[in-house]
Amino acid sequence: MDRVLKALGAAHEGSVGVLLADGTEPGPVYFDVGSGPHVPSSTEWHAYDGRYSRPLAAVLRGRCSCGWRGAAEYPLDWTTLPDDKPLYEMDVDLSGPIADYEAHRSVIRDGAVPLPTELTELLTELVRRLDGLAVEEPLVTLKALADLRYVIART
Repeated sequence: MDRVLKALGAAHEGSVGVLLADGTEPGPVYFDVGSGPHVPSSTEWHAYDGRYSRPLAAVLRGRCSCGWRGAAEYPLDWTTLPDDKPLYEMDVDLSGPIADYEAHRSVIRDGAVPLPTELTELLTELVRRLDGLAVEEPLVTLKALADLRYVIART
């Protein structure tokens, strides 16, 4: 992953999303694993297979954690998909939604403002030195971060 996208981190994590037949994007699917305080859930595309009273996906599309949703829709033809297998085991072509997300990510990367090389080097050195200080002198690290916070607020 290039430096710009790595810096954006979780703000632009892509996946394959689904829409139901009525055009709505479903919420998470919850899995009944018996009694207990934790009920696992998922928003992965393959969880929407209609089994065990789960919603049934009608179309696939690209999606991003930033809120972006692909305009292109890739219908799932349930007449050709076997009923006895989970959706993730079926031969479903995900190339369209993935390509749409990759195009979105390219737009984000191309639109990001690059930092001057000198500033990138300075920030890299600062992180390296703070990492070393965190082990050797944690209070000095906290003081440096507090000072940095002041500089950020002032700037």
